[in-house]
Amino acid sequence: MATAILDLEMSKLPLEITVEERYSKALVLIRLHGKPIGQALLSVVGGRIERAQLQEILMNAAGENLWKNWLYDALAWDERGPLQAMPIATVAVCTRDRPEDLRRCLEALMQLPDDGQEYLVIDNCPATDATKELVKNYPQVRYVREEVPGSSAARNRALREAKHEFVAFTDDDAAPDQNWLRSLLWNFSDPRVMCVTGLVMPLELETEAQEWFERYSPHGRGFERRIFDGAHCNPLIVAPVGVSASMALRKSSIDSIGLFDEALGAGTPTVGGEDCELFARILRAGYRIVYDPRALSWHRHRRTWEELQKTLQGYGIGVYAFWTRLFVVNREFSVPMLALSWLWYIQIPELIASLRRQPDSIPSDLLLAQLRGCISGRKAYFVSRKWLQKIKE
Repeated sequence: MATAILDLEMSKLPLEITVEERYSKALVLIRLHGKPIGQALLSVVGGRIERAQLQEILMNAAGENLWKNWLYDALAWDERGPLQAMPIATVAVCTRDRPEDLRRCLEALMQLPDDGQEYLVIDNCPATDATKELVKNYPQVRYVREEVPGSSAARNRALREAKHEFVAFTDDDAAPDQNWLRSLLWNFSDPRVMCVTGLVMPLELETEAQEWFERYSPHGRGFERRIFDGAHCNPLIVAPVGVSASMALRKSSIDSIGLFDEALGAGTPTVGGEDCELFARILRAGYRIVYDPRALSWHRHRRTWEELQKTLQGYGIGVYAFWTRLFVVNREFSVPMLALSWLWYIQIPELIASLRRQPDSIPSDLLLAQLRGCISGRKAYFVSRKWLQKIKE
């Protein structure tokens, strides 16, 4: 059965919550005075959850994060530091032939507080004019068509087109929260911060594929704000940093860091890896990346099992393509040890647990799909570089 998605404020819990009877569970985003502080998975019986049961479960799920944030609020202390003035940003949505997803994304963006931000839709190699026609309904949004295929080419076009120093990226299948943009931008008060990422929660968990994606490969990175400093952490381990579905960049970083590698990313033979590669480059240069759960966005996971298998295979391709670039271009000779560690300590044990049908083990076809992607990822990077060269000739 499906899982209901609930967004609840701890200080204003209702006496009773009702959901459709088809839901056997509920995934709750827990907030305190608007700030996401945790999540909880509840059982639902008869479509009802009573407040007494709910409050205890949510408090236990949030744990010490609840009391820490309560104390911060009582002391009027903000871990992000003071903000002199809210910066003005460009918000960019890179899309390709998904007008229904894009419509939901744009509707969410139109609910953001008006701080003077610019909106761009980068239409990447579209097969139809559906996206262009859709954007006409949003006069605040500027439409840009990019003919070089791939999410990296689209993001690079957004960086070149942006009128402002800070560029916030969201995917077309995401719906940012009202406080998303302000939460991203607040973290740039530190001039060493070149990138900020945010919390990504599931928009829906209606199918088995969506349930398994959230269990095995969630986009969220927890409810604690974290600072990744290239001088004090391994710049090659970027999975905890966040994802590009909720990300902002300092545009001037292009001068020292460079643009996205257009041989990586969705729409290319490598399928992904472009955000990981950029994160690694930022950290290798000694700059900082901040993960802030206040910058919340809701992501629509793929609904069918076939789409899920394809997505996880793509993740495998993207990771190994990213590592191949690090090894070949950046001469990071520790990459083979990273790949071996992932295989030996994570992938093989997961596969053994699945084949033994241990409780809560991951379905073997998903693990094998990811492994197939890993095997082809190294070659995919070289194929993608040649493919890109031919396109640009």
